[in-house]
Amino acid sequence: SDLSLKVLGRNLRRQREKQELTQEKLGELAELDPTYISGIERGIRNPSVLSLLRIARALGVTVARLVEGVGE
Repeated sequence: SDLSLKVLGRNLRRQREKQELTQEKLGELAELDPTYISGIERGIRNPSVLSLLRIARALGVTVARLVEGVGE
């Protein structure tokens, strides 16, 4: 749902900012377009599992951390 995507986006932004990464730098590390990262953070993109894995790996966190509270 839209709310689930917003929770995911908030989690992603929190992790990214904690590591002082820009959307551009995270995109580079995860091999994803920064506009895609931005869309996820704003809750308007529904990322694939593979994209979530790439982002989690780039941030050094688990996918579980990124999806914490999603769907509750």
